[in-house]
Amino acid sequence: MTQRSLRRPNSLRVLDWLDILAIAAWGLLLLNYWLTGKLSLLIHPRYFGLSVATGLGFLIISALGAWRLLKTDPAPNMRHFTLFPPGWMSSLLLATAFLGLLVAPRPFASQAALQRGVTEPLALTRRQPQAFRTDSQPEARSLIDWVRTLAVYPEPDAYTGQKVNVQGFVVDSPELPAQYFTLSRFAITCCAADAYPVGLPVKLTQSHKAYPPDTWLEISGQMTTENLAGKRQLVIQARSVKPIPEPKNPYAY
Repeated sequence: MTQRSLRRPNSLRVLDWLDILAIAAWGLLLLNYWLTGKLSLLIHPRYFGLSVATGLGFLIISALGAWRLLKTDPAPNMRHFTLFPPGWMSSLLLATAFLGLLVAPRPFASQAALQRGVTEPLALTRRQPQAFRTDSQPEARSLIDWVRTLAVYPEPDAYTGQKVNVQGFVVDSPELPAQYFTLSRFAITCCAADAYPVGLPVKLTQSHKAYPPDTWLEISGQMTTENLAGKRQLVIQARSVKPIPEPKNPYAY
């Protein structure tokens, strides 16, 4: 067999380079999300290390593959039968990675909160007050801290009069009167796919229309118990409402 017959066909070498580019592109995508701070919009911080290691691993694998193709000229081998044409999957992965580099991920907003249903702590529907004491500083609790506290002890009257200072985005809940809206945040446990909205009703002294949906606010005031939509609910009585920029990391953990 001549040396020419041992050379790998150009068509197969192109497919090999396509595989390498697809792997490298995904490595660059993961590292780009990490370096630009966008990774927090996709996964929980506990998985950052794994994602960065995966990105570096992809780049190393692609570099080794490129070195092998440049330094050697292996004989053609038999490719296994696949459901799709050769190179189709690599082309799809490469195109997806480039799309991810061009289009920045965005956090969930009020429309997604309405579609998924803002989580109400079990709590908000107690009919009879019960005694409860907590030693934590109420004004130091975040919105997700309040929701978790209510999940532990769901009696609205236990928190009436406590100070509150929280941040979140506006959700225009259609079942609430004009003076009310829901202040919400998305909580994430693993990745954006399992993100779910949590929130609490906010009462203003005027119509909430001054604050359009998705507006990020810092609200100070105190807690009160009111009957809304036929349920006793813990409500934030706002004393100070301040628009703020969307946080770099808008999710709660």
